[in-house]
Amino acid sequence: MIARSRLLRSNAASKAEILVKYVASAGKLHGLHSFSEAPRYFSSEPFLQAEPTEEIRFKGHGMLAPFTAGWQSTDVNPLVIDRSEGAYVYDINGKKYIDALAGLWCTALGGNEPRLVKAATEQLNKLPFYHSFWNRTTKPSLDLANEILKMFTAREMGKVFFANSGSEANDSQVKLVWYYNNALGRPKKKKFIARSKSYHGSTLIAASLSGLPALHQKFDLPAPFVLHTDCPHYWRFHLPDETEEEFSTRLANNLESLILKEGPETIAAFIAEPVMGAGGVILPPKSYFEKVQAVLKKYDILLIADEVITAFGRLGTMFGCDKYNIKPDLVSIAKALSSAYMPIAAILVSPEIADVIHSESNKLGSFAHGFTYSGHPVACAVAIEALKIYNERNITKNVNEIAPRFQEGIKAFSGSPIIGETRGLGLILGTEFVDNKSPNDPFPAEWGVGSIFGAECEKRGMLIRVTGDSIMLSPPLIMTPGEVDEIVSKYGDALKATEERIAELKSNKN
Repeated sequence: MIARSRLLRSNAASKAEILVKYVASAGKLHGLHSFSEAPRYFSSEPFLQAEPTEEIRFKGHGMLAPFTAGWQSTDVNPLVIDRSEGAYVYDINGKKYIDALAGLWCTALGGNEPRLVKAATEQLNKLPFYHSFWNRTTKPSLDLANEILKMFTAREMGKVFFANSGSEANDSQVKLVWYYNNALGRPKKKKFIARSKSYHGSTLIAASLSGLPALHQKFDLPAPFVLHTDCPHYWRFHLPDETEEEFSTRLANNLESLILKEGPETIAAFIAEPVMGAGGVILPPKSYFEKVQAVLKKYDILLIADEVITAFGRLGTMFGCDKYNIKPDLVSIAKALSSAYMPIAAILVSPEIADVIHSESNKLGSFAHGFTYSGHPVACAVAIEALKIYNERNITKNVNEIAPRFQEGIKAFSGSPIIGETRGLGLILGTEFVDNKSPNDPFPAEWGVGSIFGAECEKRGMLIRVTGDSIMLSPPLIMTPGEVDEIVSKYGDALKATEERIAELKSNKN
């Protein structure tokens, strides 16, 4: 008993020490209370998690963890997920969580779809690997390319190039566009325009395209050929009395001004997510893509649709391009392509670009780009089965039937004094916490309001995404009404606890 008492006191002291370190580091990291302050993105506060049993500890583990501060790896135990079942995951101590983010926006079919496991197992037993270099390939990669081309109907596409992640796909987009323009004798047409608060990946080029400062700091990014234009967040950035249509017009005019300033002959492509994901679930304002596409067409600038999050039903349409009438030249897909059961990504290439690439590669002797695992047969087999399931189960119908319950259930809490905006459609949603319900009145960064809410959700058995003082939900597409109600209930309870904590912080401040 005495030993246990000492252990409990030691744990309590350790937690207090970690909390002090967090608050101190938060103050240093966050600095000014600017909404766009880089370190507020990708935050997580695992010190608020329950201590694991004595037997299962991973503090100071050997992994250099992505999007994780060093002190988190050394000072606290990570949340270790051990197994999954439908919309739920279980940690190594057996605690059950509803996975309201579908992993990282990706496990569209939940955590234990037997058909995907079977597809992987059968392909592993038959042909666990072969590459697709030098006109050698596998049947699953050929079949998947054809299925993707048939499924994408926003416009006709010509070819599919396989990669392993959304980051790889967007890196490859830049190389494809450069190759294309060089083949056409346009060596100056190399710059890319992306948007502030966009997320396109974390590799060198994909991070440069991303409009989140945390991905640039200390990495010597963004690369000089990448430009960023306005974030299309109407609630935060519209002028007084400016309608959504007028806001879209202003942003399209700003884009055109940037193109003219740089020289249209130097601008190769514009990349955009149909709905911005990691930047806070930001929906495009009315007529935004219509106006942007008109500008791009005017100056012969390619449009790349980053559908890594939005493809395969997330918005209630099979692709985000369908929802917003986007006619892209190139498309990036990943995540739900295999429901994340295997790493795989793909680029859809328009017939016009594919023809130029084929012609140029004939002159050079080959198209010298690709990866060892491009079109990996096991990943392709799983993706083929995932696409079959989306079609057979009419996944977009299921999303559209369950989405109102999800959206209306969460948006019912919009009157909270700490909520500025709740936005979303289909099965993706974001909430932004501000004081006085004003986009110009953020909470002190060191309070970590979004992180408080995230920890309260985790305490109640729900996992979400925290990005500064915004939180995001993107549950599996197979949600039942009861599971949606569980998310709404836990969101509400976590919100009440967060409101109480904010009231305490305000009282202490005064």
